[in-house]
Amino acid sequence: MILYISIAVITVVMACAVRHIPDTVIPGTGTYPGGVKRQQAVNAVVTAAIFVILFLLAALRREVGNDYGTYVVNGHEVYQHGYVVTEPGYNLLVRILYTLSGSENYLLLFAVFAAAITALFLNVFRTMSDSFVLSFFMFMTMGIYFRTFNTVRYYFVLALALYSMRYVINISKENAVKFILIILAAALFHKSVLIVIPMYLLARLPWRKWMYIAVAGFAIIMPLCSGKVMELALKLYPSYVDTVYAEQQHSITENLPVVAGCVAVIALCLVFYKSGIRYRADNKMYFHMSIMAIALYIGCYFLPLVTRLGYYLVTPQLLLIPNILSTIEDNDRRRRITAIVVTGCILYFMYFLYTADRVGVRVLPYKSFLFYDRYWLNQTDTF
Repeated sequence: MILYISIAVITVVMACAVRHIPDTVIPGTGTYPGGVKRQQAVNAVVTAAIFVILFLLAALRREVGNDYGTYVVNGHEVYQHGYVVTEPGYNLLVRILYTLSGSENYLLLFAVFAAAITALFLNVFRTMSDSFVLSFFMFMTMGIYFRTFNTVRYYFVLALALYSMRYVINISKENAVKFILIILAAALFHKSVLIVIPMYLLARLPWRKWMYIAVAGFAIIMPLCSGKVMELALKLYPSYVDTVYAEQQHSITENLPVVAGCVAVIALCLVFYKSGIRYRADNKMYFHMSIMAIALYIGCYFLPLVTRLGYYLVTPQLLLIPNILSTIEDNDRRRRITAIVVTGCILYFMYFLYTADRVGVRVLPYKSFLFYDRYWLNQTDTF
């Protein structure tokens, strides 16, 4: 726990040196001390340093993550050409890495995913957020970075989905093709990401009143069709058939904390709609996503692991909230609201760390192969 707090504090303090440089800034105008080029260099160096810290923490771990052992065994089955339910892109990557290593080097596999996930998230914050430090602060304190130690395939495609949003925001025929190609490539690692093609394109549309009503209708109608929807979901994900995920009974109350968070974000957007939403395509798209997330969590609460779909809609709030705060012209008001957001994130971080050793999370206690010498497979099967 102390390690995670230290890493969060150190990297957030470092992130404070990163400054957003608007596209309209003319080099040499002195907008930043030393000019724009110096600030660009500082941004690059600090971001690279943060990447190294976060990458090493993730890459050096062993037995950290609720499905760490599952990935080790799954990688073994892939390498031995056994039966697996994982997507072909992941299977190919496993075979390439294990073949190059000459053994079942699952530590290298986790390291590759750690590098890709960390780099993508940092790139999104640097290029798509008005405040890198606030987006990064939320990324750390909301526990998203530490959750990437679990289900690495999913968090990799989640990061790719966030990266692809830039092509939907600035939509054109060329960008639409880029967006779809990125998502199709991501689907080779986790097919759930295909859902973002209709969801993100829908969120990008200029909504009319009837569209808000339709989304509300979705939340009302879906529970009435839960049997058919569940049957379709199990056809798309046959690996869940006869598992604890499909047999568990879920209640709508399980999703109320996420719904409450989305309601709070929507309320913030409505208060500053004119300055922060109306004339910004990116914020308007994220705003629509938050509304869709509420409908999804309420309407499809009965689906196992509905969060796998919901995170595609909720995670963009890491960009939306900083973007909204940056549009508040009243400095005192902006500071007060920012303080509320920061306080809420810190309180959640404390709660997350308190529950981080529980089943389903298991990112505590932290162990590293540098100091802990236990193999998940026989030593002859590893490097």
